[in-house]
Amino acid sequence: MLQPWQKARVTRIEQATAQTRRFWLELTEVNDFPFEPGQFVTLDLPIHEKKNKRWRSYSIASWPDGTNTIELVIVRLEGGLGTRYLFEDVSVEEGSELLLRGPQGKFVLPENIDRDLYFICTGTGIAPFRSMVHHIHRLNIPHKKIHLVFGCRTFGDCLYGPELKQLEKEMSGFYHHPCFSREQDVPDGSHVGYVHGVYEQLVKQHPEFNEGKPASAYFYLCGWKEMIDEAKARILAMGYTKEDVHLELYG
Repeated sequence: MLQPWQKARVTRIEQATAQTRRFWLELTEVNDFPFEPGQFVTLDLPIHEKKNKRWRSYSIASWPDGTNTIELVIVRLEGGLGTRYLFEDVSVEEGSELLLRGPQGKFVLPENIDRDLYFICTGTGIAPFRSMVHHIHRLNIPHKKIHLVFGCRTFGDCLYGPELKQLEKEMSGFYHHPCFSREQDVPDGSHVGYVHGVYEQLVKQHPEFNEGKPASAYFYLCGWKEMIDEAKARILAMGYTKEDVHLELYG
């Protein structure tokens, strides 16, 4: 059963990169908005007369903290009606009211984190993984190694970079691997190129892989279809099964 629509007030907007914005939404009819890290909400935007053409879904980029405020990070799409409303028409500003439904989705952490986790994403696909990692850290949830492999084009496109690098220092077993496809000189801990070579190298460096079997792991993929299709094919080619791979598709 779908949840009812709720009113949400925009309390803050921040330009994260040239093409992305962070939106903080306060659910005005409740004091707490419980959700599982990785879930999304759907906005009903007044951009079309047909209901299902007004709906836009976005992963929650913040983590459950007992409040009624969540964060979304949204990329501007050329020609997109939803992002034109959110970015260009000056229809949404601090204090604006939106309709929201959620939380929704099953792209969530396993009940017991008894395997290494590979979070592989591009662009705003980082949102559910930011939520997951902070949730694990905040509640001190037992876990194996967690590799967040994030791809973008340039340094200016990088989302949450300093924050996640700081978290890497504070959180045992967490590793942040930003990848830049259009940069040549990158700082230590970053990579030139696309995400695929990075997670493949990490998997193949594991001692178990050298024994002829893939190391126990879960792979979570979030982003556009092209990246997800290629990543899934490469992961299966390394000896993993479809049950080891979890997907959240954008677009």
